[in-house]
Amino acid sequence: MWKIVASRVQAVLSRFRASRSGNVAVIFALATLPLFGFMGAAVDYSLASQAKARLTSVLDAALLVATAGNDIKKTAAVAQSDALAMFNGQMSAYGLTADSVSITVTDSVSARSATGTAALTINTYFMGLMGYKTMTVSASSSSAASLPIYMDFYVVLDNSPSQGLGATTADMTALQNATSDSCAFACHDIYTSSSEKTLQTSSYYSIAKNLGITLRIDLVRSATQSLTDTATASELVTNQYRMAVYSMGSSCSAVALTTISSLSSSLSAVKSAVSSVDLMTIPYSNYNTDMCTDFDGILSAANGVIPAQGTGTASSPQKWLFFVSDGVADYYYPSTCSETVIASSGRCQEPLTTTTCNTLKARGINIAILYTTYLSITNSSWYDTYVAPWRSSIATQMQACATSGYYYEVSSDASISDALNALFQKAIASAHLTK
Repeated sequence: MWKIVASRVQAVLSRFRASRSGNVAVIFALATLPLFGFMGAAVDYSLASQAKARLTSVLDAALLVATAGNDIKKTAAVAQSDALAMFNGQMSAYGLTADSVSITVTDSVSARSATGTAALTINTYFMGLMGYKTMTVSASSSSAASLPIYMDFYVVLDNSPSQGLGATTADMTALQNATSDSCAFACHDIYTSSSEKTLQTSSYYSIAKNLGITLRIDLVRSATQSLTDTATASELVTNQYRMAVYSMGSSCSAVALTTISSLSSSLSAVKSAVSSVDLMTIPYSNYNTDMCTDFDGILSAANGVIPAQGTGTASSPQKWLFFVSDGVADYYYPSTCSETVIASSGRCQEPLTTTTCNTLKARGINIAILYTTYLSITNSSWYDTYVAPWRSSIATQMQACATSGYYYEVSSDASISDALNALFQKAIASAHLTK
């Protein structure tokens, strides 16, 4: 095919050479001028296209710097300054100088956006012969990224005597087999009686420890420590998460919200402090008629500790209450008890009430509940009389306390660590959706 084309071109040129008419040469010369003009314009436009591509590339890179890497940790103003500096540096490396550039970086609660425009003038070569000495090219770009949500977690652990339950079915059976009255609870008695004040060396707690029986409080402790590890591994930026941990008191004689670790961004220090969490002690058997679980007072105190809900920024973290409990209150509620109250002592056993939970949620505080199932107890007339009739409502009340979607129940043979970490992951995953 190319031979045919070449042959035809050669024939045309031969006829042109053989022509003796001056008009042909003149026409050819005149036709050449616009032809070369178009060719020159194509070259200039090609150079302009290259300049525009470089301008766009540099602007894109500058905006990406503002929304990624280390700059995402900086303020919007600093990120904007860094982006401008990078833009100018890259343009200089190309030997170019922008006529104008505008980069704007703004932060919302959950995202950072960066927008930019730039313009560049280039000199023309061939088009200058026709009066167009310069050409202006422009570029625009935008970039966005999610910002880290800062969150404070206030963890309240139920360490009341009921958390002395064997951790698994096998642990409960082992404890029942080792106790004279087949008790599944390892109550941590200190003295044998109120009068003798003789140290209790054979309490059910001591028996459990000597036999290597794992108690539910042991799992709660290790699960909370695991939670600090999960939080550390999940941080996108340093100090993104802070944590405070509380128990219900080290002794039944001083039931109150008790600080295990104050709010801290040093999650390793929180983990170390949590190692001290243990079962609440009882001065002696039947002390204060065993009224040691004051949920109303504990949650009210927690409400007083947790400040106003934040927006999720570093200066205003979101607030979460994590509550780990078996959900059975056992305290002096003579007039407010929702279940049977013993008139002689005012002792009340009832499921968690939601009054304070509702107060917290009304303030915008998120509540995550891990319900460690209160299991039915065999060979216990007390349980049969005072707990069994309403045991099925415990889970209902615990779930009602939680923010919708943040309630987990874990049985004795399931992993408390897995459940607590799942709650945490769900909380941080939803942060961008909730604020």
